[in-house]
Amino acid sequence: MKTKYITLSLSAVLLLGIYSCKKVEATTSEYKSYGEEADSAAVADSVSSVASMEVKDKKFIKTADVNMEVKDVYTATIAIEKSVQELGGFVTKSNLQSNVVDENTYNTSDTEAMLIKKYKSENTMQVRVPTEKLGELLTSINNNKLFLNSRSINAEDVTANIKYSELEAKRNQKTSENIEKIKTNKDKISLDDNNMSEGNLQKLNTLSMADNLKYSTVDIYIKEPKLRIAEIAVTNTSSIDNKYRYNFIYDAKDGFVYGFYLIQRIIVGLINIWPVLIIAGVVIYFLRKRKNKKVEQPNNLEQNS
Repeated sequence: MKTKYITLSLSAVLLLGIYSCKKVEATTSEYKSYGEEADSAAVADSVSSVASMEVKDKKFIKTADVNMEVKDVYTATIAIEKSVQELGGFVTKSNLQSNVVDENTYNTSDTEAMLIKKYKSENTMQVRVPTEKLGELLTSINNNKLFLNSRSINAEDVTANIKYSELEAKRNQKTSENIEKIKTNKDKISLDDNNMSEGNLQKLNTLSMADNLKYSTVDIYIKEPKLRIAEIAVTNTSSIDNKYRYNFIYDAKDGFVYGFYLIQRIIVGLINIWPVLIIAGVVIYFLRKRKNKKVEQPNNLEQNS
């Protein structure tokens, strides 16, 4: 009986221990999962709280600047552009380029070669998105990062500017009414023209401010952290150059033709200078004749003596 009691006690202790271990493991797993979700939520909340900030009776023009490294610039660019479009925004600039660091060509056969390029890709973008969607866009952009170099979000308080713009519009309207009361003359025309120009400029500023309040501007710079390699199959130009560098039959034929035309040019050249040849021939003839006379005179004197 005692042995049976001890066995039951040990079994109870083992079961209790196993249950406690499982409970601890489950609690740890839940804690880790909760921690990961909390970190992710903290990042999203951090972005959202800054980008979606609202203050009663205040108007803010919001802009953001993001500089980060991504795995693939082209893929990240497509993802960002798609997110902007889905949020009702648009892309105003996207300058994607690959900067070649090193480039070499290696011959693989008599006719083929491989061009190896080492390069880094980068893109400078500017997008505009509805202001209320700014936080969502920044969170979406953050999902593409490998490393975030910098991110800044600016909220410019333009409440006073808006009030000043309204006052300026009223002043412009009042000035226009006063100008209407003036008797028509040259000065009135000039005053009216200046007032209209000032009014148009004020309207332009008001429209621009309204647009900036409605849409936030985000400047994005993304790049790849390491060099990438592109392998491009090309033609072996060295073998092609050697193949057509020298052709004996063609060059011999070409040399014969060139020699024939050279003879023709020489003959034509001689024909062109025929007066000079005749004069030279006459001069040579008289010089030889004179020389012969000088030679004959000494011979005659020797014979006479």
